[in-house]
Amino acid sequence: MSSTTPNPNPSPREVFLRLVHGVADGRFEELADLYAEKTDVRHAMATPEVSPLTSRSSLRAHFTVPPDTAVSIPRRRVVDVVVHETTDPEVIVAEFGYEFFRPDGPVTKVPCVFVLRVRDGEIVESRDYIDPIRSAQAADEVDALIATLQP
Repeated sequence: MSSTTPNPNPSPREVFLRLVHGVADGRFEELADLYAEKTDVRHAMATPEVSPLTSRSSLRAHFTVPPDTAVSIPRRRVVDVVVHETTDPEVIVAEFGYEFFRPDGPVTKVPCVFVLRVRDGEIVESRDYIDPIRSAQAADEVDALIATLQP
């Protein structure tokens, strides 16, 4: 097998790395295919709160970036990756960050922790903990975040 041929049954670590690097590289059209047809993805720290994503089609919609938004998404890269294996071979805990680069501002590092269950090379369950304040800073949307917190 050549090094360019994807592993037909990737490990949880490999799937996680494909996911976060796919996000960082803006390959959003590929990301839903990393998930099982029926899945359970929760963003527990999302502000405002969001509903769980429970299917590949809901994830495809989640990862679809409107054309007018795509031009304003800042460049980012994945940093500080630490993957913790667990006693369950399907489950990993991954700590990492996204560094966002804006031409007109400082680099913003957004810390993240994902807990993934990968079965047969597909994500069947994920808990994604992403710092909402630093995410808003990275997207230059702190005022919008504050507005969602107002009564």
